[in-house]
Amino acid sequence: MRATDEAAVREFPELVGLIILREAGWRFLPPRPLGGTLTDLHGFRAWPGGWTDAIRVRSPTDVMALRSDGREPPGVVWERTGTLGHVIGELLALPAPNEPSAPRLVRSPAPILWTPSRTR
Repeated sequence: MRATDEAAVREFPELVGLIILREAGWRFLPPRPLGGTLTDLHGFRAWPGGWTDAIRVRSPTDVMALRSDGREPPGVVWERTGTLGHVIGELLALPAPNEPSAPRLVRSPAPILWTPSRTR
């Protein structure tokens, strides 16, 4: 963990989960403040085959994550909501898309907002 990360975690301990995701290969989109206020943070991890894991953080108690398949349009195969710690724990326990126990059944269409390839 970098010195700046350590300082941030001392102030806001819940950030440790986001740092773990970043170190696991996640990328975070530049924040877009609304009226000078940061409203949410978006991150994603792209997998081979077009699979994408994504997270949206509005607050430590309002977090959503999902995995979408690589199809067009993308479909959601896994989704969790809850606190930052809970959702990150679930993401870290989620098997890689190529593992036999990984979810594959599409539960709903993925929102366009959650398709990082469209924002690159």
